[in-house]
Amino acid sequence: MDLVLRAFVIFAFIYLLTRVVGRRELGSAEPFDIILLVVVGDLVQQGVTQSDYSLTGAILVISTFTLLTVLVSFLSVKVPALRPVLDGDPLILVENGEPNTANLKRQRLDLGEVLAEARLQQVTRLEDIGWAILESSGQISIIPA
Repeated sequence: MDLVLRAFVIFAFIYLLTRVVGRRELGSAEPFDIILLVVVGDLVQQGVTQSDYSLTGAILVISTFTLLTVLVSFLSVKVPALRPVLDGDPLILVENGEPNTANLKRQRLDLGEVLAEARLQQVTRLEDIGWAILESSGQISIIPA
């Protein structure tokens, strides 16, 4: 039971951490970010299982993480009021060619990143962007004016 409780606490901490870090950072993985994720994964494993290297312990921890992931997904679908907390809402970054500086700052994005994404979607000027929206997945959607 101790393993399940530790897995629950670590899951909640990681979920909170990913919400605090922000969408864009997690959506664009650099080589250092991948290495960091592997290191964090090892640290999480050590924190959850301590010195329990048993097959039963591994199955309990993996099952707990899986069930919690399914529960969060289920709650997001069945309780719409929780959806903004669990999944986040899309954020408007540019509206009718005007940057929303508050949302850009809040997500630690600069206008250059939005313009780079716009160029990938064949929109070359800020004035030609009707809407730039940061989706809850971390992707930026560009809707031309």
